[in-house]
Amino acid sequence: MIRAVCHFGGDGRAIDRVPETGRQTETRNETMSAGPKYRRILLKLSGEALMGERPLGLDPDAVSRMAERVKEVRALGVQVGLVIGGGNIFRGMSETAKGIERTTADYMGMLATVMNALAMGSALETRGVKATVMSGLSMPTVCEPYTHREAVRRLDRGEVVLFAGGTGNPFFTTDTAAALRAAETGCEALLKGTQVDGVYDADPKTTPDAKRYDRLSYAQVLTDNLRVMDQTAVALARENGLPMLVFDVHAPGALAAVVRGDGRCTVIED
Repeated sequence: MIRAVCHFGGDGRAIDRVPETGRQTETRNETMSAGPKYRRILLKLSGEALMGERPLGLDPDAVSRMAERVKEVRALGVQVGLVIGGGNIFRGMSETAKGIERTTADYMGMLATVMNALAMGSALETRGVKATVMSGLSMPTVCEPYTHREAVRRLDRGEVVLFAGGTGNPFFTTDTAAALRAAETGCEALLKGTQVDGVYDADPKTTPDAKRYDRLSYAQVLTDNLRVMDQTAVALARENGLPMLVFDVHAPGALAAVVRGDGRCTVIED
């Protein structure tokens, strides 16, 4: 039987162990808070997350809350990329786009994502979090053009990089843009912030007995047509071995908990 002697500091924490061999090795105290499970993430938010209780547009309080959640994660040392949809301002496939040619409507939606990214970037900077907006659409007087190398460099420096303008092409959603940017920049997980605490087989707000999933495979999501993200985004994540985590972004502390690996969410991976 191996015995060990523990020495304790003035605060009562174990600081080393001395096995029978006499070799001393430092150990962590079990009560220490866990570090992040993921070191680089891509967070996907809908534009509606910034809308608050308003019927359209940006709510300053909602933007502030989201910025605080991102700041909490940065405080853990996690590198954060961020993609925000534009549905709170304009959605290319909505009734408001009726009568507008599809390609033009999609470009209008991309412009809405740039507006949201600029608002979030400003909110982060106000809180002392360095942030950069990079757009798939070229608009150099407003934000930087997206390049893979510069995006990775900014992430490595600890900046939050907001990927705006979608993929820069019509007919692709911001979900697909999120999966694409996550794969390109070497993110360890793609987090989808939603209104509920995971993936259900029906809307839990209208179906009380809806089944919630703790874990799913990419194939299940695609086969069962579970509307987590569009199928192109899911297929892209599967191809690149990118775990997808779906959680309630409005729950206080939920984002940080998911990044640490102990939050309530649905994990999608093979």
